[in-house]
Amino acid sequence: MTIRKLSGTTVNRIAAGEVIERPAAALKELVENAIDAGATAISIAMTEGGVSFLKVADNGVGMAPAELELAIERHATSKLPVSREGEDDLTNILTLGFRGEALPSIGSIARLTITSRKADANGAFAIQVSGGEVDGPRPAPFPLASAHGTIVEVRDLFFATPARLKFLKSARAEAAACTEVVRRLALARPDIGFTLDSEERTVFRSQPETGELIDGGLQRLRKLLGAAFGDNALVIESARENVRLWGFAGLPAAARGTAGQQYLFVNGRPVRDKLLIGALRAAYQDVLARDRHPVVALFVELPPWEVDVNVHPAKTEVRFRDAGLIRGLIVSSLRSALAQAGVRPATTLTQAALERIAVGQALNLTPQGIPQSRYPMLHEPAPAPPPRLSLIDGGAQDWRPEARAAVAPEARAPEQSDHPLGAARGQVHGTYIIAQTADGIVIVDQHAAHERLVYERMKAHLQASGVQRQTLLIPEIVEMDPADVARVAARASDLEALGLTVEAFGPDALIVRETPAMLKRLDVQALLRDLADELAEWDATTVLADRLHEVCATMACHGSVRAGRALTPDEMNALLREMEATERADQCNHGRPTWRQVSLKELDALFLRGR
Repeated sequence: MTIRKLSGTTVNRIAAGEVIERPAAALKELVENAIDAGATAISIAMTEGGVSFLKVADNGVGMAPAELELAIERHATSKLPVSREGEDDLTNILTLGFRGEALPSIGSIARLTITSRKADANGAFAIQVSGGEVDGPRPAPFPLASAHGTIVEVRDLFFATPARLKFLKSARAEAAACTEVVRRLALARPDIGFTLDSEERTVFRSQPETGELIDGGLQRLRKLLGAAFGDNALVIESARENVRLWGFAGLPAAARGTAGQQYLFVNGRPVRDKLLIGALRAAYQDVLARDRHPVVALFVELPPWEVDVNVHPAKTEVRFRDAGLIRGLIVSSLRSALAQAGVRPATTLTQAALERIAVGQALNLTPQGIPQSRYPMLHEPAPAPPPRLSLIDGGAQDWRPEARAAVAPEARAPEQSDHPLGAARGQVHGTYIIAQTADGIVIVDQHAAHERLVYERMKAHLQASGVQRQTLLIPEIVEMDPADVARVAARASDLEALGLTVEAFGPDALIVRETPAMLKRLDVQALLRDLADELAEWDATTVLADRLHEVCATMACHGSVRAGRALTPDEMNALLREMEATERADQCNHGRPTWRQVSLKELDALFLRGR
């Protein structure tokens, strides 16, 4: 077979396979063109997930007839700046698009119509491209209310490459992908109004946000992602050298099971970059389980020559000149914000939860409604409470002297507490502490809260002089699979720094001689098995020092106050006070919330007070 040159139409269709792999990709290119044109209002409409019809209308600068002809030519663009030497400057890209591939690619596989008008033009002009065949430009009516702008209509996407249609998902799935594209671009530009219609139904409509950048970004965020995220978002704003980072990071308790709500932008460009995602994991590693993902909207701004955006066909990945600077800025900024969040719950009880409680089945609890024969215990004097166990005397944690002093008997249960977490009033189901605050009540999960406190103490001791150890009077032998024994024994020196002295005791057992002194009620058997499971997941070359936070978290979980453990008022108040003095006390090491708040207003609503 001899070598031959491919036709322009074939070349465009091949290239379109890289640039336009689904309707969402076509929509992304069209909306980015509208943004680059300086639009302040962008309207999008689609049917059948964008396969049958896509329309993007904007009030940007518009195009003259000669520009319309060039717009559908491959590698023709107005966006690439020219250097002082007269060369195209790929290091100084200030726009979302720059390759000049989108429109010719779409025109080669679909029926494309572009209608545009410049502000100083007498009328509008339209050009059509169907499967690569060009018709126009010619004069055309301009239906937009503004005097200038561009309307791009795409019909029958992939009609010229029908094989591509077999790889598309359902119309609903494609519509969802298109919606997500618009949502990300709308988050990137809160100063632009967006309207999205699907099947003649408005999916969302957002006017341009006003005010400062942070305020406008938060307003757009609440509209597109819901008020719940806005209520649980921490404002991030920091800079280092010539890089600025701003945006919003969700509290760990608001994390999701997938990474679908991680919105990352570089110079206004939505990206899914491995470096940025890795920085997120590092920032949240102390407060989230490995299968949980934080909700964030973060914007990185830096000079264009410090980042290469021309490394991926869809421009969703970038390469930073100083990757370490970017990663360090993100990790330190997020960790600082999470630490400074203070004692703050993810949310109070949601309105939906309150309504479910309020409309629950009414119970007849009057004396006449409770037969003595069926429930005799309700008519007998309450038995004396069982003796309480003490955390301080042989419990799971020796509370700090200053914490014990803060809950002296005469000040143990004030009528009103100035402490953020209030004063303990009781314990229910041996699991939850109920505390009264100035404007409501607080419910604390005692195991989750204590787990965080122990974890933070272990980290502090480790960074200072190492975790203190206590020698077991009778060493504990743990029988395990030989492979697990080998894994744990190989890490014995690293575990010793955490206060755990362990060594092989034959081929199928380990012997534990010392445990961390702060973990009074440690389940050694369960701890060793969990550690063995974690080590099995890691690569043999993994340096344990790089994963100490995970080992500490596992040990803290096994050494914390368990659910079902009765606590005294002193112990409950001491726990609350130490939570207030501990960073990241709002969630346990697995990302679960440690406490929730119910305001007095919400309590009144439950009982219909004030109506």
